Amino acid sequence: MREALDAERALALYRTMARIRAFEDAAEEASRGGVAAFGASLSEAKVRGPLHLSTGQEAVAAGVCAHLRKSDLLTSTHRGHGHTIAKGAALERMMCELFGRASGYNGGKGGSMHIADFSVGMLGANGVVAAGIPIAVGAAHALRARGGDDVVCCFFGDGAINRGPFLEGLNWAAVQALPILFVCEDNRWAATTATATTTAGAGALVRAQAIGVPGAQADGNDVYAVWAAAGKLLAEVREGGGPRLLHAITYRVKGHVSVDAAAYRDAAKHDRELERDPLVLAATRIGMRETLEAIGREARDEVAAALAAAHAAPWPERQSAYTDVQDTGAGRWRG
Repeated sequence: MREALDAERALALYRTMARIRAFEDAAEEASRGGVAAFGASLSEAKVRGPLHLSTGQEAVAAGVCAHLRKSDLLTSTHRGHGHTIAKGAALERMMCELFGRASGYNGGKGGSMHIADFSVGMLGANGVVAAGIPIAVGAAHALRARGGDDVVCCFFGDGAINRGPFLEGLNWAAVQALPILFVCEDNRWAATTATATTTAGAGALVRAQAIGVPGAQADGNDVYAVWAAAGKLLAEVREGGGPRLLHAITYRVKGHVSVDAAAYRDAAKHDRELERDPLVLAATRIGMRETLEAIGREARDEVAAALAAAHAAPWPERQSAYTDVQDTGAGRWRG
């Protein structure tokens, strides 16, 4: 039986989106050298290098991950902050990683595109387009061998469906009837190129169906639509139905990276898209204005605390540069 979306669940979905938005706003500001908007006068509160932000795509992460257990596994993309937060990772350790500090999830050495938290089943962001798909398929094989009804959730973007791992991964998952939900987070932009200009046919869902992977399409800016579609598909996966695909059509509010002004986009179309902000759509449906404002303040306070902790956290020790390095086989550095 499918869950009903009551007021408590609606507020929980909104809270997840608010936490993601607050984190992304702070990370963006920190990548530009300041976090004053979060009440933090930290002169050196900086993220070194640009970030791939998920601003505007919060409904996909929140709606899907609301159905995942801690024991379920997840693979993400280079735009993975939202997925990581929605799966249960700690904002403080995430921010420490962005700041390059030793207490970050990867000891400050991985940065935004390599955040992972195995303790909550988040197997990692990935800087290579579509590279999370074969990892997710391998993880699904492991879950099936272990037994039980845990699943893998594999997020990827619309640009990934034009790469080889999409065909290979979905084909193998279908042949082996693996417990995996593929989620195409279609923000309609592949880096600086409109996806519609480079992708033939009807898109991700039709391609998946041709391989034998059933699925559904949902409005990726409507957290309730995503929640309902993901819940149905994940129930089918848990029941042994094999892989499914959710095609969530959303919009990338920011540029490809945090320092990209995205001047290549049509300004009028962009403004129209901003009118469908996922948090605004959800707030309109929920009402309860004072409660939602309190949730927003709590999220910003939590992020402000994470910023302060990241600023105060120690840098990695120099010798840590020689750990977590793949051995060449001889145990010696090669020139």
